[in-house]
Amino acid sequence: MTEREEDGAQVSTGTGTIEPAAAEAIPELVIISGMSGAGRSTAAKCLEDLGWFVVDNLPPALIPTMVELGARSQGNVARIAVVVDVRGRRFFDNLRQSLSDLEAKNVTRRIVFLESSDDALVRRFESVRRPHPLQGDGRITDGIAAERDLLRELRGDADLVIDTSSLNVHELRAKMDAQFAGDEEPELRATVMSFGYKYGLPVDADLVVDCRFLPNPHWVPELRPYTGLNEEVSGYVFNQPGAKEFLDRYTELLQLIATGYRREGKRYVTIAVGCTGGKHRSVAMSEKIAARLATEGVETVVVHRDMGRE
Repeated sequence: MTEREEDGAQVSTGTGTIEPAAAEAIPELVIISGMSGAGRSTAAKCLEDLGWFVVDNLPPALIPTMVELGARSQGNVARIAVVVDVRGRRFFDNLRQSLSDLEAKNVTRRIVFLESSDDALVRRFESVRRPHPLQGDGRITDGIAAERDLLRELRGDADLVIDTSSLNVHELRAKMDAQFAGDEEPELRATVMSFGYKYGLPVDADLVVDCRFLPNPHWVPELRPYTGLNEEVSGYVFNQPGAKEFLDRYTELLQLIATGYRREGKRYVTIAVGCTGGKHRSVAMSEKIAARLATEGVETVVVHRDMGRE
């Protein structure tokens, strides 16, 4: 692996130095951004370990040039990841101009946005005894609020939003691996996440399903200790009136949505399935929804966010 600095930008690669050469296929491009302290460096390190050419702190105006160099690398740089740290309005405007230039040149790019709650970000900055880069003379929360406002539009444009509020480093790496480790890029990838409403809505959810219309196995003494992964609990849930009909109709709706996502170029979707505690109904329903999506050719990851928290 080599590292060098160019105009304040640190460049790391496992494939060697880019050298101008004959024109080749345009490399894949992933732009990693998000809140300071939400895990951008970890996400970038994960892609680097997967063989991506990773550029940290590259000025946005140089992104098209980076892609052009990759296209002339004789195939040595087929995948580029750029970590973008948006610190000011001018910086952000330059990024949007670069994205427009890439679109005009038919460059396929994806934006990964790392999100986290204010409480989690405050704890992380306090634990390392460092100020937030935008707080100035104010508090950490002031810096977080300023950055969140600055990044709002970019977050809306993101192809993949990952909420790291309750994730450790290994769990974040597992999420990145699930999305980028494959040799072939699938048409659509889905994360089906069960959760408990009493612990709050997942902020990175694209779609939210509420299973609280079904009777709660918590009130059945012999089922209470188990989770929705248990066959008896799952059987109880899907023997309730409306459960199977809901699964059938919702998966039909997801097929329609998936077709639209593919048509619009959206490659990732997070489906959050909730019940009161995230232990029984949402877990059972998440497993069934994921199985249905898999039969439709959608690569699916199942995450049970709150199972075991009670």
